[in-house]
Amino acid sequence: MGDVYDTHMSQFIPPTLFHTAGGTWTSVAGAVTGTIARNIAAADQTVLVNIPVVIPSNSSGLKGGYLKSIEIDYEITEADCDALTAVINKVTRGAEGAVAVVAAQTFTQTPTTAVALAVDQHRLVLTLATPIWIDNDVYVLVEVTVNQALTTVVQFLAAVANFDLRL
Repeated sequence: MGDVYDTHMSQFIPPTLFHTAGGTWTSVAGAVTGTIARNIAAADQTVLVNIPVVIPSNSSGLKGGYLKSIEIDYEITEADCDALTAVINKVTRGAEGAVAVVAAQTFTQTPTTAVALAVDQHRLVLTLATPIWIDNDVYVLVEVTVNQALTTVVQFLAAVANFDLRL
């Protein structure tokens, strides 16, 4: 059996893995029957959602996951957001006694920021300008900052990492 190289892998990341900061968050049933979500209560505030991108890694060079994009499903159910921004951070683990090194990655985003703020169901697609090989000393965290208007309600439903896999 030879090497495996699949260029169309995807990994679902449930909202139960998301880390949230600021505001009042609850885990709720999604608006669509049979789904779950992380819900941020209405308030004039700025909150943070951290999404760990969990895909296979490998200690051998050019093996494991080659991260290309991340899709984030969310819905704004009440009142447009004032702002919503994303950052993709590549975190290189520190050796014993050393700190981790965080490097923001360059990416393109769809839909446009103006569309991403409106009351609706959204799929925010973040496509890396330079894909990342995920070795055993690297992990990726996506940070989404949401600036809510007074009555804005947002539900985060899931994320999906798209990557190549080489074994």
